[in-house]
Amino acid sequence: MSAAVLWHHARLATLVPDAQDGWGLIDDGAILTAGDTIVWVGAYRDRPESARAARPGDLGGLLVTPGLIDCHTHLVYGGHRANEAEMRLEGASYEAIARAGGGIRSSVTATRSATDDALLTMASRRAQALMREGVTTLEIKSGYGLSLEAEARSLRVARTIGRTLPVDVRTTFLGAHAVPPEYAGRADDYIAAVCEWLPVLHREGMVDAVDAFCETIGFTPAQTRRVFDAARALGLPVKLHAEQLSDQRGAVLAAEFDALSCDHLEYLGSDGIAAMQAAGTVAVLLPGAFYMLRETRVPPIAALREAGVPMAVATDHNPGTSPGLSLLLSAHMSCIFFRLTPLEAIRGITQHAAQALGLRDRGVLAAGLRADFAAFDVAHPNELAYWFGTNPCRRVVAAGVERV
Repeated sequence: MSAAVLWHHARLATLVPDAQDGWGLIDDGAILTAGDTIVWVGAYRDRPESARAARPGDLGGLLVTPGLIDCHTHLVYGGHRANEAEMRLEGASYEAIARAGGGIRSSVTATRSATDDALLTMASRRAQALMREGVTTLEIKSGYGLSLEAEARSLRVARTIGRTLPVDVRTTFLGAHAVPPEYAGRADDYIAAVCEWLPVLHREGMVDAVDAFCETIGFTPAQTRRVFDAARALGLPVKLHAEQLSDQRGAVLAAEFDALSCDHLEYLGSDGIAAMQAAGTVAVLLPGAFYMLRETRVPPIAALREAGVPMAVATDHNPGTSPGLSLLLSAHMSCIFFRLTPLEAIRGITQHAAQALGLRDRGVLAAGLRADFAAFDVAHPNELAYWFGTNPCRRVVAAGVERV
C-alpha cells in the first residue's frame, strides 16, 4: 500500500452518525491512511492484514477526533475596531455605530489601504492561531473590500493561505456585506455591481460559495435574492447572514435556493426553521458575536433540535463583532450561552461544520474520507467543550500528513 501509515495508540472519537454512544468512541483505536485518505478505522486488535506493511504512527495515547472545521470566518482584513468595542461599552449600539460610518465600512477603509503582503501576513497569523487548536478546514469570506479589485485581492489572499499553509481553505464571496462609501444611498446600484463582479471572480476560480448580509443595516431580501439569482446562474451554492438583529425572513429566502447554511439566527422564526429543515440547510451558530455584542436573545436551539436541523458552530472571526481566534472557545460558549450539549458542540465544529460548507469527505473518522484528524490531551471529547483558556491540541494530521 503506497504511503500507508497506521496511526495507533489512541482513543478515537469517530463521531460517525450512527454511533450508539453518540461519540463513536474506540479505545485503543487505530486509523490506517494511504496518502490523503482514510482506509480503515477501528480497534488496533482488528487492524487489517494490509496494515502490517504500513509505517507506524504512535499517537501517544491521546484522544483523536476528526480535524476541526471553522465554517464561518472573515480572516482577511486590515486594521482592527477596538475603539468601536469601547464605544459599545460606553452605550453606543452596533447599529448606531454602523449608521455613523463605523462598523464594516471602517474595516473597508483599512483593508483597501493595506498592501497585499500585509493582508496575507495578518490573515496567515490568524489562520495559524486556529490551526494550532486542530483546525484542518477553514472557510474565509471576502467582504471588506467592496470593490471588484479589493474583493478579488481578498479572495486571492485567502486562496494563497490554502496553498502556503497545511489547511484546506474554502473561499466565500461576500460582496453583499455592506454598501461602500462610493455607493452611499445607492444600495440597488451596488447590488447590480456585485452581481456583475461575481462571474468575473468565478471565472478566475476564486469563489466556492456566495454569501450576503440580509439585515436592516445590510441588504433587503429583494436585494439578497438578486445576488442569489446571480450565484445560481453560475451553479454556485449560497450561504446567508440571517436573522442576527431582526427577522427579515432571510432563512426562508435562503432555503428557496437550497442554501448550505444560514448563520447567526438569533431572531429566526418558525417559518425559517421549517424552510431550513426542508432544504437541508445547516444552522451555523456564532456565539462569539453574541458574546461581543452582549446580546440577550438566544437562537431557537430547542426548536432547531426538534426539527432536526443540523447545528454547526464557528468563530465568525472578524474585526468588529467577534475578534476571537479559538474554535474550542466557540464550542464552549455554544454550550454556556446556547445550551448545546457537548456532543452537539463538537459535532458542530466537525461533522455539521463540514456539511455547512458542502463537504461530504470529512467531519467524521471513517474509511474513504479525507485523512484529517487532531489529537488532544484529554480523556473524553466532552472536555473539549469544557476547558477554556488553554489549548489541549497536541498533534494534527491534515490530508494524511502530520503538521510540524
